[in-house]
Amino acid sequence: MRRGVATMVACGLMLAGAPAGIGAQQPKYSYASTPQIEALKLEAAREIDGRAKQIQEIVDQLFSYGELGMQEFETSKFLTGLLEQNGFKVERGVAGMPTAWTARWSNGTGKPVISMGSDLDGIPKSNQKPGVAYRDTLVGGAPGHGEGHNSGQALNIAAALVVKKIMERDKISGTLLLWPGVAEEQLAGKAFLVRAGVFQDVDVNLFTHVADDFEVNYGATPSLALVSAEFRFTGTSAHAAAAPWRGRSALDAVMMMATGWEYKREHLPLTQRSHYIIRDGGDQPNVVPSTASIWFYFRERDFDGTQALFEAGKQVAQAAATMTGTTFAGARIIGSAWNIHMSQPVAEAMYENIKRAGMPAWDAKDQKLARALQKEMGQPDSGLHTVVGKLKTPQEAMAAAGGLGSDDIGDVGWTVPSVTLQYPSNIPGTPGHNWLDGIAMATPIAHKGVVAGAKAQAMTLLDLLLQPKLVADAHDYFDNIQTKTVKYHTFLQPTDEPPVWLNKEIMERFRPEMRKYYYDPRKFGTYLEQLGITYPTVRVPVVP
Repeated sequence: MRRGVATMVACGLMLAGAPAGIGAQQPKYSYASTPQIEALKLEAAREIDGRAKQIQEIVDQLFSYGELGMQEFETSKFLTGLLEQNGFKVERGVAGMPTAWTARWSNGTGKPVISMGSDLDGIPKSNQKPGVAYRDTLVGGAPGHGEGHNSGQALNIAAALVVKKIMERDKISGTLLLWPGVAEEQLAGKAFLVRAGVFQDVDVNLFTHVADDFEVNYGATPSLALVSAEFRFTGTSAHAAAAPWRGRSALDAVMMMATGWEYKREHLPLTQRSHYIIRDGGDQPNVVPSTASIWFYFRERDFDGTQALFEAGKQVAQAAATMTGTTFAGARIIGSAWNIHMSQPVAEAMYENIKRAGMPAWDAKDQKLARALQKEMGQPDSGLHTVVGKLKTPQEAMAAAGGLGSDDIGDVGWTVPSVTLQYPSNIPGTPGHNWLDGIAMATPIAHKGVVAGAKAQAMTLLDLLLQPKLVADAHDYFDNIQTKTVKYHTFLQPTDEPPVWLNKEIMERFRPEMRKYYYDPRKFGTYLEQLGITYPTVRVPVVP
């Protein structure tokens, strides 16, 4: 039954077409809703509100694990177990990655197939107590969720379970496919998922990523393609004091490659970005290193430009080996990413649902934590965003971007029509990839933001299931606009395998101590309660 405006307001929803943000543009794609769809969206929103406790527990649980890429074992065990309990068929170890999985549930004909993904991994040395507006670690030097990847799967699962219930009752056909972004911080997972055919039968993919706002973009979004590769050199060991002339230092080759690349920068396009670390510099100073390696990120606007940088890197590496009498042992791709292009029809439909869901109702404590943290960073203490902004054109999104990063969701987005839902669970002004970005991520800010995001995700799922034209338009845009002249092909070579060794030693070192702080929802209502943290905890002003 269609409910009135009063009910919509009570559910925290706005009527389709109601004003939200400033200067909203007229959508290119529009779909005539029905009383049935509107009623189901209201029902979904209420059901998501009813799952707020489950959302909080998932968000807090994953925060407490704080695992790095390729080592998300506790995280994946917890999520796959939960999905199996709710009737999803789970496949583990997908694409040769032990922590990768898919969870599938189908009804009726099984079409359309809608996938939902979100990243799992944390950030090195970002372990942090939640809800404390200054640096205060639980385990010094340990990793943590210094970006907020602990929240996206909670959003997807809540939306999927609510829509699954509706599909079963109303006999709505379709397939829900959930999957994780493994080792996103190293761009090391999604290209392997694509290569393994995970998205072969998917009609539309809905990705989620934590943000401090509530938005979705379309078209060529602000991003760079990327190749992540380790360049390895071999030499000859020798006593560094007694007979160094008998050795050939692989570390010398690494240093020469780094120096050579710095000189090459003068002749590279301004749009390129490249950076590196020495991954292996030898064993000890008194032994001439027989092996050494340097890990490069190469970024450009598109596949061709990025591939050209990678090839140039190989040339510099070979020259460095020649100059030092060592051997260039090859470049091992660790990860890769295409630049991001998202579906306009799906983005416009999702944006209407973002407006329906609306920004969370932040309370005084939420804003107090946000403003205290912003002061700690030396940023304007403007607090949390309270208004949904407008849907930006690609040009507006590019102009608003403070800088360009990379995300391997680009590989998925060039394989199947996709969008990324950015939901408000973090605090504006944080630097990214930093312990500061974890402070809100097991607090009511994250919990409320995920609830709001889950509403938008669930409503978009219903649109895709009940509006066949939306799926058809997504495919038409993908075939005749996005990929009309640009076709996806992977950076990966057939011999490239997932870097399952990434971060193993770090997690083996810190996991025993981190395990002491895993969240136990059977004993504590929230992770803040378990840690004995008063929300929010801020610096006490010094009285002169």
